Amino acid sequence: MKDLFGKAILDFQTNNSPEAISTETNISEADDMDVAYLFRTYNEMPELEQKALHLAKGKILDVGCGAGSHSLYLQENNFDVTAIDISANAIEACQLRGLKNARVQNILDLDSDFHQNDRYDTILLLMNGTGIFGTLQQTSNYLSKLKSLLAPNGQILIDSSDIIYMFDEDEDGSKWIPGEGYYGELTFTISYKNQTEEAFPWLYLDYNTLQNAAHANGLQCELIQEGDHFDYLARLSR
Repeated sequence: MKDLFGKAILDFQTNNSPEAISTETNISEADDMDVAYLFRTYNEMPELEQKALHLAKGKILDVGCGAGSHSLYLQENNFDVTAIDISANAIEACQLRGLKNARVQNILDLDSDFHQNDRYDTILLLMNGTGIFGTLQQTSNYLSKLKSLLAPNGQILIDSSDIIYMFDEDEDGSKWIPGEGYYGELTFTISYKNQTEEAFPWLYLDYNTLQNAAHANGLQCELIQEGDHFDYLARLSR
């Protein structure tokens, strides 16, 4: 991958003429996102993200940390937080912002065969945290890995959206969903500074589907809060 998303983050952090990121999916047209949004303060964050940070406790792992705004807030409030992302550029930006423990890491490659004291009390997956699962089929692999990293009384705080609203209704009021498979499985394409990233899968999970997947992997699932636009925050625990 060209790591264009991370490049935009690093360009913004280093004042290297940052531009908007263009995102397009297989069901929606191109849309521009201001990179500055990824550098928002706690007061600028959506209510669901603020709620997740308020609930965070103990030793924390921030998965897919991006520009590191959630981790920075937690660090400033004296939490022991580790921020990981697969983007080397994003992690460099996090380190420049002052994050003490940020590293390039794929969650699936994180070694769970370690002493129980080294596990996490809170694992955060925010800004459509289910996105990194990619497909519904891969969800169990990720939930199993996340479960293995949890301390005995630990929690996974994860958000997503039910994107059924994006599909047209038939005359009888039912939704017409093209193609096969689960409707929350999207293909994303990112463009930045006249370059285009190779398309990649990105998953939006409705709450009931997340709950079923959690139970199938020996996790409890609790709906913490719903947002104003089909989004929600959930807590998973052993």
